Amino acid sequence: MPRPWLLVGLLLAVGCARNVRPGGGEEGEASWYGPGLYGRRTASGEVLRPGDFTAAHRTLPFGTCLRVLNLDNGRSVEVRVNDRGPFASGRILDVSEAAARALGMHGRGVVRVRLERCGSAEGTALGGVGWAVYSPMNRPDGVGFPDGPPDPRQH
Repeated sequence: MPRPWLLVGLLLAVGCARNVRPGGGEEGEASWYGPGLYGRRTASGEVLRPGDFTAAHRTLPFGTCLRVLNLDNGRSVEVRVNDRGPFASGRILDVSEAAARALGMHGRGVVRVRLERCGSAEGTALGGVGWAVYSPMNRPDGVGFPDGPPDPRQH
C-alpha cells in the first residue's frame, strides 16, 4: 500500500536541500551588507558593525564560524554567523564590509563562494558534526570571541 506521507517527506527534503558539494562545503553567491544597515540590530540582537567579521545565513545557528572562500580569486576569511539572510534569490551568504574587503569582493558586490566550517583543512558538508560555535563573551554589548575576532590575514 502506498504511503503518501513518505512521498511528501521525500519531496520536502529534496526541496529544502542546499547546494552542498560531494567533497564538502556549500557553494553559491555571496553579497555584502550596504552602509544603510550599519548600526541596526541583526537577528541575533547584535549591532551590525562594518569592521566586524560577521555574516548572515538562512539556517546555520548564530555563532557558527564559517570559512568563506572567494572562488574567483582564492581569498578566504573566517566569519561568525550573527544574522539571517540573505533574502535575494540565489544567494547563500551576506558578509560584513570588513569580510567583503578581505575577500576582495567589495567593489563587485556579488561573488561565487564556498562555505566550510572553521578549522577544516579539507572542508566538510555544512550541517555535519564539529561546527565551531562561539558564545557571547563579556563585552558591553554581549558579543565576542573567546580569543578575539578571527584574523583574515591567516588565510
